[in-house]
Amino acid sequence: MTVIDGTNMIMGRLGTQVAKRILKREVIHIVNAEHVVITGNRKNIFEKFRVRLVIAPKGNPHKGPKFSRMPDRIVRRAIRGMLPWKQPRGKLAFKNLRVHIGVPEEFAAAKLEKIEVCQNRHAKGFTTVGELAKSLGAKW
Repeated sequence: MTVIDGTNMIMGRLGTQVAKRILKREVIHIVNAEHVVITGNRKNIFEKFRVRLVIAPKGNPHKGPKFSRMPDRIVRRAIRGMLPWKQPRGKLAFKNLRVHIGVPEEFAAAKLEKIEVCQNRHAKGFTTVGELAKSLGAKW
């Protein structure tokens, strides 16, 4: 079991690294999901996610598409998109992923791993998943 600290990690790069590892049957827990970073124009990022929530299905409104507002679910969904989700191998791998808001008590003493390739080195032009989630109306 590996515990990865998501603080100041770029979501796409983190997602690709984690997806490769869980496909190899490694169990991964990502903590501090609200501090994961999405790079790009802030206005465009907020608009893209806001449009997802407004889109209504043409048929039954209780059926999809449904997108979560919580930061852990946003990160988890991004990683799911990098897996062969509709195949048994991808579904089995996705069960080995856990994403947490903050650091749970069980991982307080654990050594948190930082992935150097995923570190955000931009001074501006990014937003955190926590800021995005709060703008969408998430409460945690």
